[in-house]
Formats: sequence, C-alpha cells, structure tokens
Amino acid sequence: MTFAWQVGSGPRWQGGEPVDAPVDGRDADGYADLRTYATIGDGRTIALVSRGGSIDWLPLPAVDSPPPFAALLDAPAGGAIRLAPVEEHTSSRRYVEGGNVLETTFTTASGVVTVTDSLNTGQAGRLPWCELARRIDGVSGQVRMRGEIAPGTLLGAASPWASDTVHGTVLRVDGLTLAPRTLHDAGVDVEERRVVAWFETTPGSRHLLGLVATDEEPLPLPSPEAMDAGVDRTIDTWRRWSRSCRYDGPWSTVVARSALVLKQLIHAPSGGIAAAATTSLPESRTEPKGWDYRFSWVRDTAYSLTVLLQLGVLEEVHAAMSHMLRILRAQPDATSVLHALDGSDPGAEVTSHDVPGWRGAQPVVTGNRATDQLQLGVYGDLFSIVQLYVDAGNVLDAPTGRLMTRIADLAADRWRSKDAGMWELTDEQHYTTSKLGCWQALRHAAHLADVGQIPGDADRWRYEADAIRAWVDEHCWSESLGAYEWYPGAGRLDASILLHAISGFDRGDRMRSTLDAIERELTFDGHVVRWSGAEHEEEAFVACSFWMVAARAWCGQVDLARERMEHLVATVPNDVGIMAEMIEPATGAFAGNLPQALSHLALVNAALTIQTVERDGLPDEA
Repeated sequence: MTFAWQVGSGPRWQGGEPVDAPVDGRDADGYADLRTYATIGDGRTIALVSRGGSIDWLPLPAVDSPPPFAALLDAPAGGAIRLAPVEEHTSSRRYVEGGNVLETTFTTASGVVTVTDSLNTGQAGRLPWCELARRIDGVSGQVRMRGEIAPGTLLGAASPWASDTVHGTVLRVDGLTLAPRTLHDAGVDVEERRVVAWFETTPGSRHLLGLVATDEEPLPLPSPEAMDAGVDRTIDTWRRWSRSCRYDGPWSTVVARSALVLKQLIHAPSGGIAAAATTSLPESRTEPKGWDYRFSWVRDTAYSLTVLLQLGVLEEVHAAMSHMLRILRAQPDATSVLHALDGSDPGAEVTSHDVPGWRGAQPVVTGNRATDQLQLGVYGDLFSIVQLYVDAGNVLDAPTGRLMTRIADLAADRWRSKDAGMWELTDEQHYTTSKLGCWQALRHAAHLADVGQIPGDADRWRYEADAIRAWVDEHCWSESLGAYEWYPGAGRLDASILLHAISGFDRGDRMRSTLDAIERELTFDGHVVRWSGAEHEEEAFVACSFWMVAARAWCGQVDLARERMEHLVATVPNDVGIMAEMIEPATGAFAGNLPQALSHLALVNAALTIQTVERDGLPDEA
C-alpha cells in the first residue's frame, strides 16, 4: 500500500510555526497539515479549525457521530465550513484567555480582520442543539470575506442537499438538519449542496457566519444577534470553569491548555471521556495503522481523572467515574476495555477503502477492534483513580465497593494469564506491565479494605501482590538489556514500564537503569517511541515522552526531568497548545488522532509530579 504521508514530506515546524509552507500547510490535494489544527468544543462535539480558517472536522450531534464536515479525511467530498479573506493573507491565532473559544487574525494587503470561533453554550450549560458561531470583526482597512457551509457525505454514507423552508434555506444530510445563519452579510448564494456567504469588513464592523444543527429533531432558529451574544456567554462560561483548576507551577500555560482540552473531550450528557476527537489519522508510514479513538477507554479515563482531581476539578471527576463504574457493574466480569461515550457497546470495527483518508492514509475506520480484548493493566488503572478519590476525602457507595472487590479478586486470579497488553496488540504475551497493573490493583485494594471502603480479604490481595513482584523480579528483568524487558524472553524494551516508576513499583537502581536503556534505544531527539523497533513504522508516542519526565522525577532525577520537560513543552504542542497522539522527532509533524487525551494528561501529570517531588521530596519507599 502506498501512502501520501511520508516522513519528512510536510513542512518543518519551529516554535509552533510552519517554515516555508502555506498558512495551514495544505497540500495540492487539499489536506492541511495536522499541526495546523486548533479545537473548539461544547461538551458534546469538537470541531477542528485550521490556521487557514477551515473547519475540516465536525461530527454531529456528538463527537462519536458520523461527521457531516470531514474534509480532514476526504478533501473532495467530506465537507467543510470555510471562512477566510478572498485575497492572499497570513494568519495568527490564540485562544481567548481562559477558555476554548478561538480567535484568528487574518492580515491582507487591504486590511486586518479577526474571526472568533465558538461552539456556543447555553445559560445553564450545554445547549440541546449544536450552535457554531463564527464572529467576524473588522480591525483595519477593508477586507472581503468568503464563508462557505458545505456538508459532505458522512464518509460516503449519504448525500447532502439544500432545502427551501418557510424560514429560509436549510441543508440536510441523512437525519441532520443544518441552518446557516448570517449577520450583516453582503450577499448569500444558495447552491444544490452548499451555501456561500460574503462579507465586507471595515474598522469596527461586526458580522457573523453561524450554523445551527440537530439530528432527527426539530430545528430551533436563534437570531444571528443571539448567536453573537452567545459567543460572549461562552467565553464567560469557559473562564469560570478555568478558575476551578489549581496549578501554580512553572508550566501553567500548557497545563491550563491541556486541562481545557481534556474538558472538551468529556461527553457532558454521560460523563464519558473520549480518548481523542478523530478517527483514522495515520500512525504509521508503512502499515495501515489508523484507529477510531472516539470512545471512552477505562485506562485513559482513569488517567484523565487522576490529573483532573489533582487540579481540583471535582464535578467532572465524579460524573466520569460514576459513569465508568456504572458500566462496569453491568458487566458479568467487569473487564470492559472501552465503551461508547453513552455507555453502550461500541460495536465491531468497520473499514472503508472508498474514503480517501488524510493524505491517502487507508483505511478509514469506525469502531475499534480492542472492544473484546483482555487487558489486565486496566485493573490497576481503575483502582488508582478510586483510591485517589477516596484519599481525597470522598466515600464509596456499597455497590461500588462490591464491584471493586470483584475486580480485585479477578486481578488476583488472572494475573498469570497472557493478555493483549497496554498497546492492544493481537500478539498475546505475559507483558510485564500487565502483571504490574494487577500488582497495582491488589495493593490499592488492600489499602481500600484497610480503610473500610471495600469488603474482601486484604491479606489475600497482599499475598498475590507480593507473588507478582517476585515473578516480575525473577522473569522480567534482563541482565543483557540492563532493564525490565517487554515480556519474559523478549529481549526488547517497552516504554509503558515508565508507568511503574510512577505507580511506585520500582524507583530504585533497576528502574533507573531501565530509564537509561529507554533513553539509549527508544528515544530520538528527546522523544520516546513505544517499543523496540517501533521507530521503523511509527512516530514517537507523545505520552511516553512525558511519562519519562515523571519517571525521572520519581526516581530522584529531578534535574533530568526538568530538562526533558522544557524540551517537550517547547517542541510538542502546536502554536495554540494542541497535541496529537504522535510526533515526528525530526520535523515536529503530528501523526495519529488529535487532540489526544493521553498526550495532554501525561503533560499535566509530568508537571504535577515535578512540583510534588520538589515540594514534598520522595516517598520513603523510593
């Protein structure tokens, strides 16, 4: 299979800016560079906005719905919402302070104009419909702007059309109804499948291109003036939420942005947390590796809640954890790895070779094959957030206590089994970090039993945790590597072992030697790949690089941790602080789905870890 995406083929990036490239790095086929995307969200869906002013990804009504705007994966027919000056221009952008409303300034030879993009919220939170507002403010001179709302084919599943109604034109695609809204336009052209609006700006002028959308529901039509006012209301809403986050360390800007990205990925109706906002963005240059990450993983949810709780965010933590525990209680063996954002079964993975894919990367997929995998590590992930929740001064209910007892017993019984590992591979092995996930779960279970939060035999859980430690010490340490190996006899390294410097399994000589081995064999220009040899098929995994920061700090190497952290925050986030799943070390180009929860929460955890170790010192067991 041939890919349009090749290593080093896109623009190089320096300090978040493209070098010798179009404003959004868009290629001849119409695909923008992944690093050019900012995101806006409303608690149910997320839009990707390019530096050039094109919204190339917007699933409706929810982030896991089919996307009527998907030029990200299908430039010819995927659909987009475009807004930019007609004449040649440059752009700069930022988020309005304290929130997820994006402000892009376009500069042309004839003037300057600012576009403020918002997925509006209501008076009491999320609106029951989707409301996109693109406010246009004239700054200087006179600028002619072209706006376009052109829905696509739902990734090849439907055909959009424009429909006349008593209240004006709406666009329809499958069950979606989309109403364009304009304020002070200079003309609107209605075509068979799209609407084009024109605007003429002058200093101090105010215009708006908006969209209201529902799915198999009646469609409200707020006035353009009300939608414009909704932008200011949304800015205030985000600022209030941001004030609930507590972090006063040296990386406050990137920590705050990552917290806001994690907030975007929380599905407000259920509390579920999406692993990412997109599907099928390629991880590999040589293999068809693109997955649908618009689901809620137990692992990613636990990690996200851990950092949000440390930031002082309680409401979302409670909602998401309750949602996750409710789903696990309904399962006969509580082994779900992921679920749909509403808690339902995500269904089988479906592939399509008819949709082009981003820069030719195939296939485009919906669903995820990991649904039925056994991943023993999730036991530890789940217990880590439950213990943190309790230790923060909260109390478990009786059904949750019984669930956690059942999961602890499963960990005690199943730790000897092979599984798919953290990386969801089809090759089942006795992965070292899977065993350590069970060790982590049993240690936390014993603690929760000791403090009266769950019933069960704490002595048995401690005994099995000690048995796991002995087994890992005997079978998973490689003298030739000077490191914990991927699985017994593998002769290869796995970067997920970094998580167990963080968990506290080992912060001594063996772990420090393992960190050094990972630096030698898995690290490229300061960025870490997932396992030995992964660099031949995929880019560096962003979360692994930040895990290295936290691992160094917990192992008493804070100076090394700080040095690595400074390098990463300077090279990984784009100009507005968004991070993808992977990054090409040589150029800074993004790969994989975005925005990626695991990347952002790993950054926050690294910053919090350095702050904790510098303030409190290392625990006695370190």
